[in-house]
Amino acid sequence: MKDYRLKIKSPEDLKAEVQRVRAQGKKVVFTNGCFDILHPGHVRYLWNARQLGDYLVVAVNSDRSVREIKGASRPIMGEEARSEIIAALEFVDGVVVFDEDNPLRVIEALLPDVLVKGGDWSAEKIIGSEVVKRAGGEVRVIPFVDGFSTTTIVEKIKAKE
Repeated sequence: MKDYRLKIKSPEDLKAEVQRVRAQGKKVVFTNGCFDILHPGHVRYLWNARQLGDYLVVAVNSDRSVREIKGASRPIMGEEARSEIIAALEFVDGVVVFDEDNPLRVIEALLPDVLVKGGDWSAEKIIGSEVVKRAGGEVRVIPFVDGFSTTTIVEKIKAKE
């Protein structure tokens, strides 16, 4: 069995892998997120994203970018742990960590066939949507799974301290 950690790639290696996959006629799906304390909502979201194509790329926010988005107390888990957990999911094909405030540079490099975000985004406001559409791709929004939230999990843990 192949080591799942090999799915975690540099942006350059992932770009080459995506080009190989596309040359085989496969459809590349891209999504991104913090994925801090992975929960069933994340897993279902990623599984649903994978159903939209043949090769799922997940870009994981670096620790620095998570702090920018979520505040100084986050992430709970470091970028190495978060990307390793995502890579361990059977239906995830490639993982890359990005340090920018948004994944636009990665999206521009990979030009996925399908760009996916969760229900808190409207398709028009998804970062990279114009780039993907110009390249002939599509943008999809997957509804949230009710009842799961990393913020709620963190609040419950803090309440028990």
